[in-house]
Amino acid sequence: MMKILLAEDEQQLSRVLEMAMTREGYEVDTAFDGQEAVDLAKKKAYDLMILDIMMPLKTGIEALKEIRQSGDRTHVIMLTAMSEVDDKVTGLDAGADDYLTKPFSLKELLARLRSMSRRVEAFTPNLLQVGQTSLNVGEQELASSNSIRLAGKESKMMEFFMLNAGKELSTQEIFRHVWSNDQDEELDEGFVWIYISYLRQKLKAIHADLAISGEEGGSFALVPLDGEGASHVS
Repeated sequence: MMKILLAEDEQQLSRVLEMAMTREGYEVDTAFDGQEAVDLAKKKAYDLMILDIMMPLKTGIEALKEIRQSGDRTHVIMLTAMSEVDDKVTGLDAGADDYLTKPFSLKELLARLRSMSRRVEAFTPNLLQVGQTSLNVGEQELASSNSIRLAGKESKMMEFFMLNAGKELSTQEIFRHVWSNDQDEELDEGFVWIYISYLRQKLKAIHADLAISGEEGGSFALVPLDGEGASHVS
C-alpha cells in the first residue's frame, strides 16, 4: 500500500482526490498549503507526493525545493492549472518527476499511481549516504570507518531508514515496507525489532556516526550518534 502526501489548497478538489485514492487502497495525508506540505514531508515517510503549484504560504515549487534540499528523494507529481511550458520546466528543474495539467481526469491520475506502485523501487539511487555512513544498495554493503555486508532484509530496512533519515518510522510502516512482498503467514511485526537489533550491532561494528533510536513496538528513527543536527541524505 503506497503512502501519499496530497498538497492541494482547493478543498473540494482535495476531497475528491483523497476519496478516489483512498478507495483504490492508498493511504493519503492532505495538506492545504505549501508550508504544511513541507512540515509533513519532514515528519513522515511517503512513497509519492502530489503538489499543486499554486498554494498559499509557499508555492508547490518553493515547497518542493525545500523538500529536495533536505535530501528527500520521494517521487513528486506537480499539479498545475497553467499549461505554459515555463511552469512545467520550472517544476522539473526544482526536482519534480512528473506533472499533471488541470483539468485532468481521475482515471489518468489513478493510472499514474498504478504505474508508480509498480516502479516505486526504481527511484532509489544505488549509493545512499547519511553523515559519514553510506549504503551501497546493489552490493548490500554498509560502510563508515570500515564496511560490512548486510542480509537482504537488513539492507532493505537500512535503505528505508537512510531515505527517511531523521523521520519517525512506525513499526507498522517498517514492516509494510520491508516485508510487503512476503506471503509467509508466520511473519509478523515482531521481526522489525529483531532486525533493528541486527542493524544496531552492525552500525556499531563499522563505527558509524549514526544510531537507530526507538523502543520495541514503537517508532524508530535514524539519527546522528551525537544527537546534534539533522541527518542528511546526499
